[in-house]
Amino acid sequence: MTKRGRTIASAAASSAVVTSPINSLDDGCLMHIFSFLSPIPDRHNTALVCHRWRYLACHPRHWLRVERSVKSLDEPGVYVNLEAAIAASRPGDTILISAGGNHIASNIQIKKPLCLIGGGKHPDETILICERGSESAFEIHSTCKVANLTVRAELGCCLLHRKGRLTVEGCILQCEENPLDYLSFPIISTAPGCNTFPPPPSKTKVRGLIGSDGVTVSNTRIEGGAKAVSTNGNMVLQHVRAIYARASIFFWFEVGER
Repeated sequence: MTKRGRTIASAAASSAVVTSPINSLDDGCLMHIFSFLSPIPDRHNTALVCHRWRYLACHPRHWLRVERSVKSLDEPGVYVNLEAAIAASRPGDTILISAGGNHIASNIQIKKPLCLIGGGKHPDETILICERGSESAFEIHSTCKVANLTVRAELGCCLLHRKGRLTVEGCILQCEENPLDYLSFPIISTAPGCNTFPPPPSKTKVRGLIGSDGVTVSNTRIEGGAKAVSTNGNMVLQHVRAIYARASIFFWFEVGER
């Protein structure tokens, strides 16, 4: 195709987007429609259509964003580090962590239902570093989902599960090699495993995350550490499945009450 032909095709595509019936809807209607899309990849791809859709798809009502290279802190819903984003979040929020570079995550406590998602195409494009001397990258005290992220720790654990339902999906959990590897675990669960009194119903839930204490891991690569998960109390490892790839092992398992 000639350069002139490509220009005409591009103009036609842009015109089609502008004149599409869906663009006759007001911003409130479009944002409501976008709220039903999964954050990755659907809502992320929606933001690539045009400037208006990018503004609506990336609106803080849908998710908060962590971007290390942010130029202005005046933009709503954008934070320079993960700790600030979690502190500013509301129960049920989704936090999108930008790909590229390393983000520091050391002893960050999560005490409200949240969903943390890496912004890259693959989990190794968004890396969270738990600094040496820290007990864990995240200490989970509530329902939480972690997806499409690499979490790297040394002499500690990647995820310390205290309470609630933790879901780990499509991640890479790494405990770096160390002479004291027997002290490292990608996941540690200290949840009691049973509740004397059931929690009251909540109007705010992270979609797909309900239930009592437990951990669900799917399609996740686990590297290093004494073993994949350490539990105590009434919690035990269940329903383990592993797929051996050429250079790694992918795990599916649950941690629940015995």
